Amino acid sequence: MQLKVGYKALLEQALAEVETVPVEQAKGYLGHPNYVFVDLRDIRELWREGKIPGAFHAPRGMLEFWIDPESPYHKPIFASGKKFVFYCAGGWRSALAAQTAQRMGLEAVCHIEGGFKAWVEAGGPVERVEAKQG
Repeated sequence: MQLKVGYKALLEQALAEVETVPVEQAKGYLGHPNYVFVDLRDIRELWREGKIPGAFHAPRGMLEFWIDPESPYHKPIFASGKKFVFYCAGGWRSALAAQTAQRMGLEAVCHIEGGFKAWVEAGGPVERVEAKQG
């Protein structure tokens, strides 16, 4: 089967359109009231590895529905006017998500180069996420 557009081409296009910030720069945003870290990983990844302290969890599969104010699933945080710092495990999902968010009208968006893996390797703080019981 030959795809019309493969993931490498999609990533290349996304990276050309979105702001990519190195981990050290992103670390400087932590705790700043005008920035919201958005963790796009699956909840099981958060349970296993933790997350950036204070990050808002927005599973990648729900992002478009949570951003759009017309959606019944809209999350008000996405209408806050803050700058959104997307991240995933390695920077691929976050690049695509940042591109989508920009195309939907969120202008203040970036993603972390290398994702959560790079964050941890650079000594960024990590907050545990406990699995909900029941």
